[in-house]
Amino acid sequence: MAGLEDLYREIILDHYRTPRNRGELEPPAVSAEGHNPLCGDEIRIFLDVRDGIVTDVKFSGSGCSISQSSASMMTSAVKGKDVAQVRAIVRKFKNMMTVEEDTETPIDESLTLGDLEALQGVVKFPVRIKCATLGWNTLLDALDAAKA
Repeated sequence: MAGLEDLYREIILDHYRTPRNRGELEPPAVSAEGHNPLCGDEIRIFLDVRDGIVTDVKFSGSGCSISQSSASMMTSAVKGKDVAQVRAIVRKFKNMMTVEEDTETPIDESLTLGDLEALQGVVKFPVRIKCATLGWNTLLDALDAAKA
């Protein structure tokens, strides 16, 4: 199992060192801000939704390797997806992090998280779960702001 943990650790570090989709989008893109006052992580998500599709998504901010790599992986996972798929990915990820709030809607078990599964080890450190989910909660705020 150590080999798998090493691989996961490398995926997280890769996204931290070379974040995907870092930057900002110009209006009419919407944005939302998220903060974790316990550790100082800050994330801003920029979202462009057209015809029900997330056509572009970027993030900016600062924080620990978990919050930043999670945001990087998240943007890669949701870009180009329709809003319903994005919300399903968010639910599956938050369920993996054991912070699922909606227990009535079934989770799409056929949905795969790919590289995002590298963050599953975070659940061993409950204080870091907020770091991993900060970008995801902020994405939901941006989706709500986009009325998508």
